[in-house]
Amino acid sequence: MDIVLEAADAYLFDYVYAKLFPVPQAVAALIQTAGPSTDLVTSLAKNLSLSYIPTQPYKTTIFTAPPTAYLSTVPRDNIIRESISLFLLVWIFGIVLYFLFASLSYAFIFDKRTMNHPKYLKNQMRMEITQAMSSMPWMSLYTVPWFVFEVKGYSMLYWDPNEYPKSYLFWQFPLFIAFTDFGVYLIHRGLHHPFIYKHLHKPHHKWIVPTPYASHAFHPVDGYLQSLPYHIFPFVFPLHKFSYLLLFTFINIWTILIHDGEYMTNNPAINGAACHTIHHLYFNYNYGQFTTLWDRIGGSYRLPEASLFDHSAKMSKSTWDSQSKEMEKIVKTVEDTDDRTYASPASAAPVSAAPVETKKQK
Repeated sequence: MDIVLEAADAYLFDYVYAKLFPVPQAVAALIQTAGPSTDLVTSLAKNLSLSYIPTQPYKTTIFTAPPTAYLSTVPRDNIIRESISLFLLVWIFGIVLYFLFASLSYAFIFDKRTMNHPKYLKNQMRMEITQAMSSMPWMSLYTVPWFVFEVKGYSMLYWDPNEYPKSYLFWQFPLFIAFTDFGVYLIHRGLHHPFIYKHLHKPHHKWIVPTPYASHAFHPVDGYLQSLPYHIFPFVFPLHKFSYLLLFTFINIWTILIHDGEYMTNNPAINGAACHTIHHLYFNYNYGQFTTLWDRIGGSYRLPEASLFDHSAKMSKSTWDSQSKEMEKIVKTVEDTDDRTYASPASAAPVSAAPVETKKQK
């Protein structure tokens, strides 16, 4: 994230901080006259006996620090400034990615007939967006320490492609997928423990038949916990900085794609939208993020029904009725009562107090 922060400083934050926390006018005049050479300005400032001497460093990777970078009393490497700037960047970047790709998915991929499903909620899409918008600032805040440690140089992120074998520029991608897929599986399955589920993960399972806007509609702690493997990876394995930005973007897009309801692949190795639809419908299956490997090993894999890949059959009343009946049985075990308000009142099945025999919570 240091490259992103550096660009944001050069083109935005340097100007903002210079405006909010300006250096004395005499120092600003020296900088604008002599140029942003810290040594020269420091020497001139000492000779003029100025009370403020700009000694802050401005190490850069790509972007040359403009003169404005020296015009604030809060230097770029101030940890509070870095934290605030990173928080704003992650929050804004997350919102832009969410609305851009969720909207593209909704417009061009998502089958609008899904909203006629008996388990589609009243005002669901608006509630999904509201949940996502209320959680994103908190998820961004929880993530900031990881990015600060990266910017301070404590991670294994690197810029010089010659620092590691050239072949690693390729192998870092499958290694990242393998590591994070295992981590997300463990965390996601743990979030389905009955005690944890009702406090953290239940808000995301409000959406039985999600739209692309459900992709980021989490409880903020839930969303943060499931993101931990992505942040841990560059502290354990080397990762090129540009590759990290690509993967960060890919993760957000993938999260949207597995909620779009368009089952483009039935590959037994890929945990795509079909597998994740099964997870939302039946709760206790397909916890993986990218592959079905760990679900198969952990005994939680469920093969998506063939009807999901038939555009007519997957929208038929018989398919929806079958899905609804099974979901109603499972939700009694997982949540005791179904407190959702469905768009179709008839779809809200009564819940009895008697236990129902079904697959136990994983």
